[in-house]
This record gives sequence, C-alpha cells and structure tokens, in this order.
Amino acid sequence: MRFLLIAALTALSTVSQAQSRPLVSADSALVGRILLAEDRRDSTDSALVEGAAHADPRVSILARRALGRIRTPRFVSRDSFPALPAPPVWPEPAWRLRFRALTPQVTDCHAFQVALADSAWPVRLHAADLVPPACAADDSIVATLRAWIDALPRDVSRREPGGVSWHAAAHAAVALARLSPEAARAYLPALASHRDWHVRLYAARAAAVLSDTLRLQALLRDRDDNVKEAAIDGLSRLTGHADDSLFVAALDADGAQAVRAAAVALKGSPRPGVTTAAAVTFAKWVAKGVASARDVRIALLEVTGSSPGDDRPPPPRYTLPPDAVALALGKDVRLRVTMSPASGGGSFMVRLRGDVAPMMAARILQLARSGYYDHGNWHRVEADFVIQGAGPGTNEYVGYSQYLRDELGTVPHVRGTVGMSTRGHDSGDAQWFINLRDNPRLGRDYTVFGEVVEGIDVVDGILEGDVIASIRPVPPGT
Repeated sequence: MRFLLIAALTALSTVSQAQSRPLVSADSALVGRILLAEDRRDSTDSALVEGAAHADPRVSILARRALGRIRTPRFVSRDSFPALPAPPVWPEPAWRLRFRALTPQVTDCHAFQVALADSAWPVRLHAADLVPPACAADDSIVATLRAWIDALPRDVSRREPGGVSWHAAAHAAVALARLSPEAARAYLPALASHRDWHVRLYAARAAAVLSDTLRLQALLRDRDDNVKEAAIDGLSRLTGHADDSLFVAALDADGAQAVRAAAVALKGSPRPGVTTAAAVTFAKWVAKGVASARDVRIALLEVTGSSPGDDRPPPPRYTLPPDAVALALGKDVRLRVTMSPASGGGSFMVRLRGDVAPMMAARILQLARSGYYDHGNWHRVEADFVIQGAGPGTNEYVGYSQYLRDELGTVPHVRGTVGMSTRGHDSGDAQWFINLRDNPRLGRDYTVFGEVVEGIDVVDGILEGDVIASIRPVPPGT
C-alpha cells in the first residue's frame, strides 16, 4: 500500500512538473496543428500521433481528445478524460418556483388571477400564455388582459429594469383572442399596424387564433420578415394551399425565416410553377454562401422533391483563429456583455471555456472584438430553460456565414453556462444560448463554450427582444 501511495505521488509530481514547464514555440505550433486537425475532422493528421506521444500532458490530452471528437459525433469517450473545473453554482430567483407552478395542466382560474398580478413579469407573461379558454367567464382575468393592452406605451423602445414595454400588451392580445374573441378583434387593427414589429408579430399570432385570414394576408406583406414568418405560419394552418400565390411571392423575402416559412407552406402544393420558383430561390440562397441558412435551403429542396443531401453549403474555411492555442492551454479570457439602457441596462461577465472548446471560444472572441454582436438581441427567452440570440438578426434561422464545429466536453449544461446554437451536428451558427436552469440533456449535442461568472441577475431579467449594446473582451485584472 505504501509503495502504491509513493508511486501515485511521484506520478502526480511528474504531471505537475510537466505542466509547470513553459511550452516552447514548437509545442505551441503543434497544439495549433492539433486544433486544426480536429476542426477539419482529419483523423489521419500526423499532429494527432505526435501530440498523443508528447511528454507534456496538456498537449497529449488535447491530441487524444481531438481524436475522440473526430471519431464520434457525440464524443462517447469524453468521461475517460480528466474532469475540468466546474462552472459556478448560481442560486435561482425566487420567482422561478412560481413560474414552474404554472403548467398547461393547471385549470384553476384563481391561480391565473394571482399569477397575472405577480411581482415578476416573467410569471405574469407566462400566465397570459397559459390561461385557458375555460377562464373566459372570469371577468377579472379578461379585465386584466384588456388593461395590459390599453396600457401599451406610445414609445415601446425603452423599458426600465424589472419592467416591460411592448411585452404585456402583445402577450395579452394572444390570450384575449382565446378567451374573448370579440374583444381581441376590436384591438387587432391598432396592434397589427403598430410601428414596433414585435407588436405586429404578436398581432399575427392573435389573428391566427381568431382565424382572421384577411388580417394574416395583410401581415404577410409586412416589411419585417419576422412578422411575415408568423403570418405565413398562421395562414398556412388555416387555409392550406389556398394562399400559395402569396407564399410564392414571399420566397423573394430577404430574411431566411420568412423564406423558410413560405417553403414549408408550399410543400406538396398543386400550384403550377411552384417547383420552379423554389428551385430558383434555392439557387439564390446557395449563391449567398451562408452555411447557417441550411434550414432555408433544405425547405426549398423539399418543395422541389429533392433530397436534403442535394444541399450545397459553402465550402468550410479552416484557419487557426488568434488566441486558440492560448485558450486551449488555459488562458483566462472574459467577455463583458453590456445590455442596452433601453432594455433595462446592466451587464454580465462570461468566462470563455477554452479548456473545453478552444476553437469555438477563439472564434467567439474574434467576433466580439469585431463588433459582430453589438446591437443584436435575445430573440428567444424561455424563462425556465434558456435565452438565445446575441447575433445580427432576430430569429432562429439567422446565423454566421461559416459553421462552428462541435467541441463536446465534460463541462455540464448547468445554470449559467453558455452554449452554441446549432443547425445540427457541427453546424454552430454563432448564436449563444445561456442555460437559465440545469439542462443536462443538452450535453449530448451542444457545446459549452463559456460560463457566466458575474451578473446572473441581469441574465435572469432579460426579456424577449432585449438589445445588447456590446460584447467586448475584458482586459486582464479588471
């Protein structure tokens, strides 16, 4: 036993000494070659063999991990590698429990009365989204929803911390369409012509609940592609292929979300010329050279009867981003996410996890330095799951021109970790998502590239559409 203990201590001492030795330039160059081999998914690269045999465990682990990631999309051998430092543990806000108490199975109208008056707006909005038609006879609930719409401010471009701007009226409009259709119809013209596109988008959703096809046909021509998308989705469900001429016209939209929605609506259309129009639009989106527009291209291919295998994404570019080697070797790099004053202000700090995802972290760092994320917004907010966004565009189907490869690791998707949105395996679109709760199931498919280390209260306070002023690296020591 004593011999085993001495042997173990000697081994630990050897590893510690190896890690304390600075790597020479040739070692750093080897690490860069390993990272590029993994990014290319090239298991034959000699850097992997050379790295695996390296005396420094930092280099050998990177090489062996790269080979494991290359061999299997879900990196099934990840647990055989040393555990990495765990992310911070963040307590949850008290209102999250009240949020979770509201589910589609709740039928007690009194519970919705209470929730609609909650001190936290996420709970109130959640209640509006779930209140069932069975509560239509509850005058107090209907009155609350009407009051929210009546209180829609003239200028919805700003909101105070903890408050709302357009959100209450928009959610109330859809809820009122379920509970009191006549009351909702009276509000719909003003909401559908509102100058803020978020309000018009929710008006389209309310119109779908009301089966107001004329309103949806008008909103399908909206100048904002998010509104078009919502109008197309609603109209397609209500009229099937009767409005295919409008959907064909929508194929000319600029936004990926609107074109994809139109293509989905046109699938199986009997209208002459639809297949040709979809083929022409597919060629146009191929020419754009945007890898993350895959969903649009696949939807268009399905209209033509082609296979998803006929997609033609742009060829990948394999370059080693600055800081990738330093991040892989443990450099501490942090990004400050500053929210716009018009969206409640405040900021939070994200530490990049280059020890898990060095290439992804380095590319995110490049994008942040270039201002890519400035003035983007959080288009998806699920208050008991994730927030998502942080890039140009305001939709799930808008992303960076080049894919970011998966770098799955042992860091779990716990509250406060930052993951990469994807279009499928190895198709990161540079949109962030931040886990608002522990989501361990996401670890099979999504890369963690960062973790919130300061300002989780700001993250918890983000609402749909909130705008990011900037994302910038923070100088060391600040």
